Amino acid sequence: MTRQTNGKVYLVGAGPGDPGLITVRGVECLGRADVVVYDYLSNPTLLRHARPDAEMIYVGKQASNHTMTQDEINALLVKLGNDGKTVTRLKGGDPFVFGRGGEEAEALHKAGIPFEIVPGISSSIAAPAYAGIPVTHRAVATAFMVITGHEDPTKKETQVDWKSVAEFFGTRVILMGVERIGLIAGDLIKHGLAPTTPVAMVRWGTTGNQQTITGTLKTIAGVVAKTGFKAPAVTIVGEVVKQRKTLNWFENRPLFGKRVVVTRSRDQASELVRQLTELGADVLEIPTIRITPPTDLAPLQEAVEGMGEYDWVLFTSPNGVDAFFKAFFEKHKDLREFGGAKIAAVGQATAQKVTGYHLEVDFMPKEFTTEGLLKEFRKEVDCENLHFLLPRADLADQKLARGLEDLGGIVDDIDAYATVPESEDRTGHRARLLAEGADLITFTSSSTVTNFCNLVDVPALRSKYPGLKFVSIGPVTSKTMVDRGLEVAVEAEIHTIPGLVDAILKLQ
Repeated sequence: MTRQTNGKVYLVGAGPGDPGLITVRGVECLGRADVVVYDYLSNPTLLRHARPDAEMIYVGKQASNHTMTQDEINALLVKLGNDGKTVTRLKGGDPFVFGRGGEEAEALHKAGIPFEIVPGISSSIAAPAYAGIPVTHRAVATAFMVITGHEDPTKKETQVDWKSVAEFFGTRVILMGVERIGLIAGDLIKHGLAPTTPVAMVRWGTTGNQQTITGTLKTIAGVVAKTGFKAPAVTIVGEVVKQRKTLNWFENRPLFGKRVVVTRSRDQASELVRQLTELGADVLEIPTIRITPPTDLAPLQEAVEGMGEYDWVLFTSPNGVDAFFKAFFEKHKDLREFGGAKIAAVGQATAQKVTGYHLEVDFMPKEFTTEGLLKEFRKEVDCENLHFLLPRADLADQKLARGLEDLGGIVDDIDAYATVPESEDRTGHRARLLAEGADLITFTSSSTVTNFCNLVDVPALRSKYPGLKFVSIGPVTSKTMVDRGLEVAVEAEIHTIPGLVDAILKLQ
C-alpha cells in the first residue's frame, strides 16, 4: 500500500537548451514548485518561470565533476517529497533518454513519493535539426538510432554493440561521446562502415552558443583536436549530414555567435530578449532594476480618486501606465471614471500600453523623450491654468514638471512606481558575463546604466574583454552612459525596443 504524503515530484524534461523548447506542462510545473532541482544541461534561463520564493538546488554533473552523485540526488528528491514539498526536477533533454530519470522515478516509487513524468524534447533530434541535419530523410535515411557514447574511457572493452551500429541502415545519433570520438569512429570503421561516412558534431545545440563541426569517420577526431571541441555535444553519423549544406537555418541568422546582455527589469525584458534570440544572439539576462510600488502610495491613490480635476494625464513609460491603472482600478470599477482628461504618451511602447486599457492617446511627440514632449507642448498646447498629472518613476528628473509649470500649468508630479537595484543572479547570467564576456551590453534607461555600473566592476570587465560595446536606447540613457564613463557604440534612432534592435543590427 502506498504511503500518503503531501509531497510530489515532477520529473520534467527541460529540452535541449533553447528555453522556448520546454513544454507548456513543464512551465506549469516550474510555476507550482516549492523547490526546483536542476542539472548542468538544463538552461538556467528557465528558472525565471519559477516562483520568486522557490528554493533552487543545483545538482549539475559534468565529466569528473559531480556536485552530487546520482544516489545523492535520488536521496534528495525522496527527502524533499517526504518533507511535503512540491518538487520540479528539471533535467536537460528528456528525463528518460539517457537522463537517468528512470532511476530517480524508481527511487521515488520505492519511497512511496507520488511523481509525474513530463517528457522533453531530446537533444538527439533537436541539436541535429538546429544544425540543419534531419535525422531522417526519405531519400537518404528511413530510420535513426540513439546511442550513448559515455562510457568509462579506462574500460578495455565497450558495452555498445558497435558492429550492429555499423551495420544499421539509417542515421546514428551518439550522445555524450566527445572524449571517445576517435575510439568510436575506429570501432565503426573496423566493423565495416566506410571511412568516408559523413560525421557532424553539435555542441550546445539549439542555443546561441551552438558550435558545429563536420568531417568523416576518418577525419573527425582530428577536427575535434584541432578546434578544441568540447562536450556537451551530439554526434550524427550518416549521409543526412550532407543536408546541412542547404538546410543550415539556425547558424545563418544575423546575430548568431554574438552574446548580448539585456539589463532591463525581469518583467520588461521578454520582448527584447525574444527579438534578439530570434536573430540568433546568445542572450544574457542581467536585470539591474526591479519595479516596486512607491514608498508612499497615498498621493497616487488621491490622484486617481480625483480624476475629474485633471485636463491632461502624461505617461512617460509603460511602467507608469501599468502602475497608474493598477491604482485606478483599485478605486474605480468603471473605466468611464477616468473622466475627460486628455492623454499624452512618450513613445510607441507607452502608447500601446494605454490603448491596451481601451483608451486613445491624444498626443505623442515625434521625438520619444520627455524633452520632445515638452518642446511640442510649447508649440501646440496653451498650458495656462491646465491641470496635469504625471504618474512616473520615483527617480524621474523634474524637467518635464518644471517646464510645464513655466508654461503656466498646474502639475501633480507623482511617484507611481519605484525602481530599485536588482542584485539576485538566479539564472547565473551575471556570473557567466564575468567569466565569459559578451559582445554587447544594452541599456534601455538611465537607471539600468546606473545600477549596472553599481553591480559590476565595469572598468575591470572592459579591461578583460576589450571588444565589449555598449548600446543605448536614446539620448537620456546615452548621457548617463557618458557620465559613467561608458562609450556609446550606437544609439537607437527610434527610441523603442525595435529601434534598439535595429541599431544593434547596424553594428554587425
